[in-house]
Amino acid sequence: MAKPLYILNGPNLNRLGTREPEIYGRTTLAEVEAMCREAAGNRPVEFRQSNAEHEIIGWIHEAIDEGSGIIINPAAFTFTSIAILDALKMFPGPIIELHISNIHRREEIYHHSLVSPVATAVIAGLGPRGYVAAVRAMAEIAEAEGPP
Repeated sequence: MAKPLYILNGPNLNRLGTREPEIYGRTTLAEVEAMCREAAGNRPVEFRQSNAEHEIIGWIHEAIDEGSGIIINPAAFTFTSIAILDALKMFPGPIIELHISNIHRREEIYHHSLVSPVATAVIAGLGPRGYVAAVRAMAEIAEAEGPP
């Protein structure tokens, strides 16, 4: 059986659909999850969200042992968490950093990602569709690189 793709979501993303819809749209996290599972086809997916940094780090550790790739929307932790950066450094497979909004068109505080230096790729500004693009890209990366 194929190793699962980990799709990890950081703080406040559980409020998608109602949180600042002018920035993040009206799609809920449950709808994003359904879109990801559909895009993944038969590939197993671990889709998770937490407002707690330590929980996200634990899931990254789990992915190190059991995952084929990580798609991570660290949300606010993108700009503050050296601990998440350090955990991601240990992951041997591909990592896609994902943001619903274009962080570079927002306030300056959102312009410097601590995650980007370890990411295989970064997707920002595609809205919830960015998740589908990330899942498809991860499938292509996995196919090109073979099993981890």
